[in-house]
Order: sequence, then C-alpha cells, then structure tokens
Amino acid sequence: MKLVQYFDDKYLERCRNAKPEAILEYLESFRLMNSPSARSKLISIKIPESLLTSFRRKCELENVKYQTQIKRLMEQWLGSK
Repeated sequence: MKLVQYFDDKYLERCRNAKPEAILEYLESFRLMNSPSARSKLISIKIPESLLTSFRRKCELENVKYQTQIKRLMEQWLGSK
C-alpha cells in the first residue's frame, strides 16, 4: 500500500519553521514505519464492549477486516500530524 499525504497551509507553515533535527527525526520515523521488514507486534488493549461491537459491525457492513481498519486509522492519524 502506498501512502499519500495531504498537507494544509497551517501544516506547511509549521514545517517551514521546523529545525533540521525535527525533520530528520520525522524522516527516520517515516522510514521505519514503512520499512518492508517492519514486523507486527501483538498488543492487548481494553476497549468498551459496545464500542468494539459497533466498530466490528460497521467493518462487516463495509466488508473490511476490523483489525485492518484499526491499522488504517492509526496510519491516517500519524500521516495527518
């Protein structure tokens, strides 16, 4: 999956003022996140049952695996910062 980032004017202005160290840290984090050798990590998380049930049902309606959708939401959120 190729990632596409969209930038608003406020974000671009913030980037213009970024220090070189912050830029390097961002690029390294992005490289590691998209590395083909990136392994998955099993985690445990507490989520209210009603929230999880609703989320899973919506995923079923859209024919998407719910864990895949959770990962997509995490990737989108990271890309929007």
